[in-house]
Amino acid sequence: MEINKYIDHTLLKATATKEQIVKLCAEAKEHNFYAVCVNGSYVDLVKQELEDSDVKIAAVIGFPLGAMTTEAKVFEAKNCVENGASEIDMVINIGKLLDGEYEYVEQEIRLIKEAIGNNVLKVIFENCYLSKEQIKRVSQLAVNAGADFVKTSTGFGTDGATFEDVQLMKDVVKDKAQIKAAGGVRDAATAIKYIEMGVTRLGTSSGVSLVTTGISDKNQY
Repeated sequence: MEINKYIDHTLLKATATKEQIVKLCAEAKEHNFYAVCVNGSYVDLVKQELEDSDVKIAAVIGFPLGAMTTEAKVFEAKNCVENGASEIDMVINIGKLLDGEYEYVEQEIRLIKEAIGNNVLKVIFENCYLSKEQIKRVSQLAVNAGADFVKTSTGFGTDGATFEDVQLMKDVVKDKAQIKAAGGVRDAATAIKYIEMGVTRLGTSSGVSLVTTGISDKNQY
């Protein structure tokens, strides 16, 4: 199994430096990862570093809290696409979902998808803050709004991806959206199990160890 082609090689820490982003891109090219995932301010740098490679550029939107206005998220998404991103990983407005404002959550996803056109939209739920019923509900909202992927976590919440939550998401989205597991994917055995469950993308900063030694690094996202 070629785990590398499932990996979004990720660096989203507030302390990320230019040197670290350049290294991230070099690793992605060396190991032929699917994409590099970064904060918006680094998209133009990543575009330069990945020139003449097949590695995609993913940018996070409304990250990591999701509590910005819809207008701000739409602008951010458009801006990242203009700078070279072809994939957008947005965080839902978690508070609105918890308040039962389902129409708001669905419409926000829809507006961002419309703003980025044919580019890929991954919708981050942050499952650690949601009940099982809420995970199922927001999975359906994302499908209704035309999302390409549903995604478990930012990696900055109280917990990351779990097999149980991924199964819940899969039961709802079926073949209408793909699934990205992120947060805590640090060893090859875990990665392979997610892939066998039907996950088509893995968000991790442990990509190099996953495809080389398989050694867990507890200090990584």
